[in-house]
Amino acid sequence: MSKNFPKKQGLYNPKNEKDSCGIGFVANIYDIPSRKIIDHGLNILCNLTHRGAVSADPKAGDGVGILTQIPHQFFQKELANKNVILPRPEDYAVGMFFLPQNHEEKNYCLKVIKKYFSKFNLELLFIRDVPVDKSILGESIKGNEPSIIQFFLKEQNPSRTINQFESILFIVRRYIELELKSFDFYPVSLSPRTIIYKGMVMSDNLKDFYLDLQDECFISSLAIVHQRFSTNTFPSWELAQPFRFLCHNGEINTLRGNLNWMNARARISESKFFSDDFKNINPLIFEGVSDSAAFDNALEYLIIGGYDIEKAMMLLIPEAWEKNNFHSRELTTFYDYYANYIEPWDGPAAMCFTDGRKIGGVLDRNGLRPSRYCETDDGLILLSSEMGVLDLPSSKVIKRWRLEPGKIFFIDLDQKRVIQNDELKKKYSKEYNFENHLQRNQIFLHDFKKQYQENDIIDEKELKKDQFAFGYTKEDINFFIDPIIKTGIEPTGSMGTDTPVSILSDKRKLLFSYFKQCFAQVTNPPIDPIREELVMSLKNTLGPRPNLFSTPVKNNNYRLEIEQPIITNSELEVIKNISKYSDKKLSSGTVDILFKNSLNGNELQNGIEHICLQVKELILEGKSIIILSDKEFSKVNAPIPSLLASSAVHHYLIKEGLRMKASLILETGEARELHHFAVLSGFGIEAINPYLAFNTIKSIVKTKNYEEAKNNFIKAANKAQLKIMSKMGISTIRSYCGAQIFDAVGISKSVIDKYFYGTASLIGGVNLKDIQKETIMRFNEAFEYDFSNNLKLNDGGEYSFRIKGEQHN
Repeated sequence: MSKNFPKKQGLYNPKNEKDSCGIGFVANIYDIPSRKIIDHGLNILCNLTHRGAVSADPKAGDGVGILTQIPHQFFQKELANKNVILPRPEDYAVGMFFLPQNHEEKNYCLKVIKKYFSKFNLELLFIRDVPVDKSILGESIKGNEPSIIQFFLKEQNPSRTINQFESILFIVRRYIELELKSFDFYPVSLSPRTIIYKGMVMSDNLKDFYLDLQDECFISSLAIVHQRFSTNTFPSWELAQPFRFLCHNGEINTLRGNLNWMNARARISESKFFSDDFKNINPLIFEGVSDSAAFDNALEYLIIGGYDIEKAMMLLIPEAWEKNNFHSRELTTFYDYYANYIEPWDGPAAMCFTDGRKIGGVLDRNGLRPSRYCETDDGLILLSSEMGVLDLPSSKVIKRWRLEPGKIFFIDLDQKRVIQNDELKKKYSKEYNFENHLQRNQIFLHDFKKQYQENDIIDEKELKKDQFAFGYTKEDINFFIDPIIKTGIEPTGSMGTDTPVSILSDKRKLLFSYFKQCFAQVTNPPIDPIREELVMSLKNTLGPRPNLFSTPVKNNNYRLEIEQPIITNSELEVIKNISKYSDKKLSSGTVDILFKNSLNGNELQNGIEHICLQVKELILEGKSIIILSDKEFSKVNAPIPSLLASSAVHHYLIKEGLRMKASLILETGEARELHHFAVLSGFGIEAINPYLAFNTIKSIVKTKNYEEAKNNFIKAANKAQLKIMSKMGISTIRSYCGAQIFDAVGISKSVIDKYFYGTASLIGGVNLKDIQKETIMRFNEAFEYDFSNNLKLNDGGEYSFRIKGEQHN
């Protein structure tokens, strides 16, 4: 649907829309539909008004909604008046759609909708204009509200199961969405089990706006409600919640990475529940949707592919398992196994979810959103952002408690009982022998790192040439590397920087300096990575990602586990020879990230394109680990900025549908600061070997203390990575990798769109020709000097004033 946001202008970008909210659900554990459930849901909404927002127009809310089971009795009565007889429940579906008000556009949308219903053998039983009271709307909304239409349909040959019916409806909806993406069209819900009523009204007016909700025949055994608070965003009808399977209070901080990985994953995933039509519905998640809507799309994809909704939630929002000694071995290996399937959607989150037969709530691994629940003696279950949203007699309440970090509160209406978190996870952790599978298909890098010994001899002349080629200065060594290798702690200063941003500097800056770290704002708390060590993790795996819907029986994807993103020179040698250590189940290939040393044309662009094609060719040959290396530079071939090459390859592979086939490792002389490593991880690099930094350390300490100095450097890099992740409320490197949690300051739109797609760049700046020029000029200095005369590095002048250094205010 065309969003009702202002267009991108100045410092505003509609992609940055986020919100904070109040959520809740109420259900009858015995699956007895009643009017009381609807009334309770609406009352919860009214009592969550303070968690929403009101504009200057007192009738214009940020968005509220309610999700219920399809009220068969109510629709049966309504359609009987139109001489339409509905099939049995779950043998038909109801679609709730927002259509344009414009008569011509609306008719065109209806034509497209009917076309795809017919194409997929769905019989349209009736089209119903949803009765609404527009006097409820605020003056600022009137005239901009959608036309709200319900479609009743069934299969012409109803021989499939309910899950197959849901799958067909999913495909139909996606085809319609793709064809009508430029229209003010939005499919609110299309399901044989659930229906959603939502809009930009005040929470206590939802019932008054939708006349259906006033009817006593409108009954359900469950209801999920949501009150939206657009903290720093513009409200819109389609972003009101609930979405098709859930509602969400919080923020997904790793959204950009999750979108990239999920869309790449959809290109290779296969399920017995998928028909050939699934190949034509990419992208899986549209650009520009909210974080909650994107999560709902991902959850829906897993469900359609065969996952139970509760298991899908376990994978998308896993609890902190890496350092939890209280977990059973089965549960730990369950999470370890699926960690290679899908990365966590990280950030503060309290969610309510349902598929119409099951309902539950989940909290993020840090417990950064409130969620409490209670149960009464007559089978009523309530969960909400806070207690007090329903006036329940204390004498009837048999249990009150809070949702704990990473835990799931779950009710199965078919079994008519609450299933506790431990029981639920025990069930899935014992589904297969995950430990046995991991023992056969996983190896650890630290087991092999002693296979190769590093060369103790450093050619000081070659080292100096390398340092000049990659722009090393005295400050890099004296203010950064030297203190780190002595203490294992990132050096800090007490003052802010008074130097110009890179785009305004007259010095040649590394591309890393154009990217600024984002940090948690508004309602999004950062994490203390020291005191919250239990939830933080830098572990990752290298190798191909398996089909999302495969099982341990059919999944033979081998993987190499690494402890942290920084790898040593000897560890890189292991990876270069990984075929030998993995019984040929993993293989690596190296691509030189170099370009012709010239300023006469598009050498940098041509070099990047050539690298991307080389990587693609290696992956198609079966290489599962790709090493991007700038080590073999010469006077003729200059190194491409490592960040530019890395991000370009990462995004190229996503577009080609190959990103899941291989991991990316960077062997670079350019990266030496902790910020450099974080940016590289943020743009898709899974492991980094800063060989020149290690050689510089070796030159400083000689051989006797090298191991200690090297370990201190890695220790500081790890601590810095955790600190940077925690500033955005991100807990795991798996979530952070590729998440692009950076703003570009001073890079042109053309460079961002092609090589750093999805990154915010508000002011424009250097283009590819500028980057090529700066790179060549800096690089050529390495071949202009006689390194035999104890040539010293430039002073730098970034951290302290120097005559020929950076300007300071």
